[in-house]
Amino acid sequence: MLSLGTDLGLGQPMEHVLRQCLIALRLAESLGVDEEERAVVYYTALLAWVGCHVDAHEQSTWFGDELVMKAAVPLVDFDGPRSDVAFLIGHLGAGRPPLERLRLGLAFLTGEGRRAVDAMFENHSRATNALALSLGLDERVRESLDHVFERWDGRGLHGFCAEEIALAARLVALADVIEVYHRIGGPDHAVAAARTRAGTQFDPELVATLAQDAPRILDGLDTGTTWNAVIAAEPSLMRRLSDEELEATLAAIADFIDLKSPFTFGHSRRVGELAGSGAAALGLVPEEVALTRRAGYLHDLGRLGVPNSIWEKKEPLTASDWERIRLHPYLTDRMLSSSSALAEIGKVAARHHERLDGSGYPHGLTAPALSVRARLVAAADVYAALTEPRAHRPARPSGEAADVLRGEARAGRLDGNAAEAVLSAAGHAPRRRREWPAGLTAREVDVLRLLARGLSSKEIAVHLVISPKTARNHVEHIYTKAAVTNRAQASVFAMRHGLLSDQEALLGS
Repeated sequence: MLSLGTDLGLGQPMEHVLRQCLIALRLAESLGVDEEERAVVYYTALLAWVGCHVDAHEQSTWFGDELVMKAAVPLVDFDGPRSDVAFLIGHLGAGRPPLERLRLGLAFLTGEGRRAVDAMFENHSRATNALALSLGLDERVRESLDHVFERWDGRGLHGFCAEEIALAARLVALADVIEVYHRIGGPDHAVAAARTRAGTQFDPELVATLAQDAPRILDGLDTGTTWNAVIAAEPSLMRRLSDEELEATLAAIADFIDLKSPFTFGHSRRVGELAGSGAAALGLVPEEVALTRRAGYLHDLGRLGVPNSIWEKKEPLTASDWERIRLHPYLTDRMLSSSSALAEIGKVAARHHERLDGSGYPHGLTAPALSVRARLVAAADVYAALTEPRAHRPARPSGEAADVLRGEARAGRLDGNAAEAVLSAAGHAPRRRREWPAGLTAREVDVLRLLARGLSSKEIAVHLVISPKTARNHVEHIYTKAAVTNRAQASVFAMRHGLLSDQEALLGS
């Protein structure tokens, strides 16, 4: 899953890192490395670039759409100051007015920009190593991850050269670039690109091995998915995470996702905790509470696929910006659905921007398609985001955020019960009297639920122990307030406003 998020952060197509991993493993096999070294190669390949988004804010500040810039990196051999400067100057201030680009160019030439770029690589390396440590990976893997920005000629991050660089790091550096060239132009193109960098970026022996064994090493990369192949190659597949370990791992991933922007630090963990606590307050069973919390942790995984030049924009978003933003829940679902263990979490996580009335995205789903779990994550996301600063606005006070959340529930976009449960989890006092959509009273909601189930006014009267005339009056009031004229339309209104969820239907029966 992390590898798919890394693909997004690198501006590469899905499964780039998985294909890179297979190439590195096949190269290692051609070299005859032992099983222990093979494990180091495996984890280094999957995690090498996982920190690529931790400086997305700074990258966007200097280079505009940082995903475009990073996608171009594998195509350049940074073998000297001229190539370095030409690449960076070419991307400085991309998409910005000429005067702004000139200002950034002057700042870069004075040394400020170069220091910022060096710091980006250093921060990437540190963040990746910290994640590897939190995942319990051993020292050899962490050492290899420290070396992935080194070059054979010594012009890398820390100046290590030749065989001073860990073998796994040398393999992964080659595999990363080869995957891109293979995807663009096929095996011959990939081998030719590797040969041009032998002795500069790449270990010449590894390039020779690639050239000699290319048909086997590059076989099948452009057909089908590599997910199952990489899972099958996992050295310690028999070890399964305990429930506590999985929880801690997903929470760590939540924190890592939020490093993409200083405006989102802590957001995903908070959404998970609010949604999980809200699920418990609504009486969901422990398994459902855990799933809801974990969906909250991972709901914004797809944010990695949208550049910070959009997320941190202070001006109004364009139609094109919105199209890219609307894609991020789909990307979350796409990544999590790749794993059978996380697919159910993904279904909930990917619906955090859907709304009961169909006004959300990416699919415009309505109430019947949104589970209580999805409604809780949506409410938690809205509340958490409102109380956090964003590039275009300051954080709102918690009381004001609570009013907005309740307003969204009254308007029929968010579930009222979910909103109140989230607000309770956030420390807000519960409201004594719930406000129902369209100004319905609690008794009218009871009548509406029974009406939607097909009961006549006389049957509703018996069920609620009221007179038939009173039941008929309630039905007329419902039709007027909901702007409908018959039972079928009233039922659709009830569904769209989340009034027929399993929990509420149970309470009304």
